[in-house]
Amino acid sequence: MTSNSDNKQPVSTQETYIETVQAEPTHSEATNAQVTEQPTKVVRRFVSRHRSPLSVLLLSAIVGVLAGLLCTAFDMAIDWVVTERSHWVQTDGGVDFLTVTAVALTSALLSAFGFFLVNRVAPEAAGSGIPEIEGALDNLRPVRWWRVIPVKFFGGVGTIGAGLVLGREGPSVQMGASVGRMLTDIFRIKDDEGRHTLLASGAAAGLAAAFNAPLAGIMFVVEEMRPQFKYNLISIKAVMIAAITATVVYRSLQGQGAMIPLPAHADVPLAALALFLVLGLIFGFIGVMFNRMVVITMDSFERFHQHDTKRFVAVGAGLGAMFGLMLFLLPKLTGEGVELIPDAVHGDFALSMLALLFVARLITTLACFGSGAPGGVFAPMLALGTLFGTGFGLFCMHLFPHMDITAGMFAVAGMGALFAATVRAPITGILLVMELTHNYELILPLLITTLGATMTAQVMGGKPLYSQLLQRTLAKQKATQSDAENDVENEERPENSGDDTQPRHTQPTGAKPKS
Repeated sequence: MTSNSDNKQPVSTQETYIETVQAEPTHSEATNAQVTEQPTKVVRRFVSRHRSPLSVLLLSAIVGVLAGLLCTAFDMAIDWVVTERSHWVQTDGGVDFLTVTAVALTSALLSAFGFFLVNRVAPEAAGSGIPEIEGALDNLRPVRWWRVIPVKFFGGVGTIGAGLVLGREGPSVQMGASVGRMLTDIFRIKDDEGRHTLLASGAAAGLAAAFNAPLAGIMFVVEEMRPQFKYNLISIKAVMIAAITATVVYRSLQGQGAMIPLPAHADVPLAALALFLVLGLIFGFIGVMFNRMVVITMDSFERFHQHDTKRFVAVGAGLGAMFGLMLFLLPKLTGEGVELIPDAVHGDFALSMLALLFVARLITTLACFGSGAPGGVFAPMLALGTLFGTGFGLFCMHLFPHMDITAGMFAVAGMGALFAATVRAPITGILLVMELTHNYELILPLLITTLGATMTAQVMGGKPLYSQLLQRTLAKQKATQSDAENDVENEERPENSGDDTQPRHTQPTGAKPKS
């Protein structure tokens, strides 16, 4: 990454370097070139044209392929851990004391391993990682891809595989973006625009591979990261190429079916559209409260462990053991919650059960995501939105029996509404739901519900979740730097005792204090 000192070098020195090495015309981007490090012979010819559209687009395709392979492997590794543990429980005598103890212990170890990696190797890999990428697009946060990728991969497999209520999309976005930064470092790309474009392309590829949703991956970067994303023809084409190639890689390995297959729904009666607006208004309030509770939960966990390794790992082990036990006692409260969505849409839960599941999973989602575990919150939010939407739909069916509506209609609309209210990206939420479910008939109710949720959240003064988390990280970073500067000043300041004018710790042996 080009440092500030590089940007402040004399223009004449940089122009001389460019004329003698690359023989390129000087333009505004030349001031960002780094003169202390030259490309290797293998990539020099390609790198000499890295500012051309073709070079950036070719690199974005490579980013998409690599991010697709990495995120698909991440998805398969989590599925393998979860499936093997379930198979072991079912085939080795069922539920008994030894089995329960073994599952709780393995869950504790898996989760503790993920927490340990985050605390000791890559603290920036905590949580979803999306705020880190938004900060990197603004040149406010570094991307240390060499440590983020392995920590996010293995740490995420540990915590999500242990049964914690976390999603795999946040880690996929951070790993995909890290792949983009890795290629810019390998090919020695120094101009800020090229590095920015490949970083954003990797983020889009990560989300596309995580959800098998290329349109949602593209729109997430354009809409959610709009304050940071530098929109132009080259950057948007690069983002599209990366998302497409990542999706092709995912589908070639995992199949082309919908990730959450749901039955097709009939057209919603026009008279019932007002109910979807009401649902959206309610979700707007829930989204604002959810974001505030996330920050409160994070602050509470930090006050407890104070970034001490033993305490932090103990939190992870305790959560892992608890959710390992819940795999037997309350399995519907563990994991991402994606498997609950078809059950809710098909009407497998009564209204009272939906309310209990919503409250319980809200608590577990806050506890897991707020703990600092490496994992995302997209999938848990989709499950929460589905549960509440289904309950609202059942209530409306009893209240308006003459209307030709089903609870499944409101369930699908709820998936996108909570996402829109928390992340404040309504178009991304709509595209994500349609690509996940292949349910394109409900686009009008989805539009109305997500619009109502977004407007309500805005009127209430709520901020987008990832913007809040980024501001929180930057505030902590600033406070840490300020404390470090104060410590240095205190060490350098002379410490006077009585009439002593020399520093107590620097006074030479045998020197007499001045009187």
